Amino acid sequence: MTPQVIGIDLGGTTIKLGRFGRDGVCHQFLTIPTPQPATPKAVVEVMVEAIATLKSNHSGIKLQSEVVIQAIGVGVPGPTDALGRISRIGINLTEWQEVPLAKWLEEKTDLPVVLANDPNCAGLGEAWLGAGSQFQNMIMLTLGTGVGGAIILDGQLFVGPQGAAGELGLITLNPDGPECNSGNNGSLEQYVSIQGIRRVTGKEPLELANLGQAGDKKALEFWQYYGKTLGAGLASLIYVLTPEAIIIGGGLSAASEFFLPVAQAEIERRVLFCSSLGIQLLTAKLGNQAGIVGAAKLAWTKLIDQVN
Repeated sequence: MTPQVIGIDLGGTTIKLGRFGRDGVCHQFLTIPTPQPATPKAVVEVMVEAIATLKSNHSGIKLQSEVVIQAIGVGVPGPTDALGRISRIGINLTEWQEVPLAKWLEEKTDLPVVLANDPNCAGLGEAWLGAGSQFQNMIMLTLGTGVGGAIILDGQLFVGPQGAAGELGLITLNPDGPECNSGNNGSLEQYVSIQGIRRVTGKEPLELANLGQAGDKKALEFWQYYGKTLGAGLASLIYVLTPEAIIIGGGLSAASEFFLPVAQAEIERRVLFCSSLGIQLLTAKLGNQAGIVGAAKLAWTKLIDQVN
């Protein structure tokens, strides 16, 4: 018998699914559009259909008898409870509050299901097969429309007693800064997310990256400012967690050549040597596949390995 799991990345526009072996090899991959409106009932229906597809090969023939799907991990766009059973809020999803997604999928698939928010899944994916694979203690920041985070301690995802730990983008950088949707003011997210870049520059990150490539002075000055700001936020996280590595992912990581060296220098300036000794600041390797890889790892660790 060859056990495999299904990893799912639920997004506001697409749902990605993959069937994974224990070694992280993806044996089958599927992308489907997220139904609109993305109500819980509609999302569950298309996910169940897609899961059934992954139980058979591309020709519609059932998998060989020695291959057995044992569990499902799901990354969701918002916080979950500590047990990974309830999707508390679905960002960019409709009527999505306190949804018992794990229970509903279990009832329709007869497979155990566990949930985590999408930055946590991305962090698990990078820790398993990506840039963080050689570290037991690391954090990941996903820089995009918002700023998500994940904490890996002693090789395990840390979510805290309520399941809400790892909101690294919500730490306070400036107590009098712009208001955040969380209710905070001046959070790191307000300065290093795509929306923060738009507010400061009036430009899109891709435009600023292209200008930087062309040697535009103002664009390069902005990326210097961005790197210093990110480095200041990371310094606070380092003092608390002293990770071996910080992995930077998300769409903005594509411009890391402009800001990562500056962020590294800012960390070295702000953080005591004993707290930052040997720390590595790296870009993520798995791209938009990190979510399903991490969801698969979640299924292995939470539903199979811990039981066995």
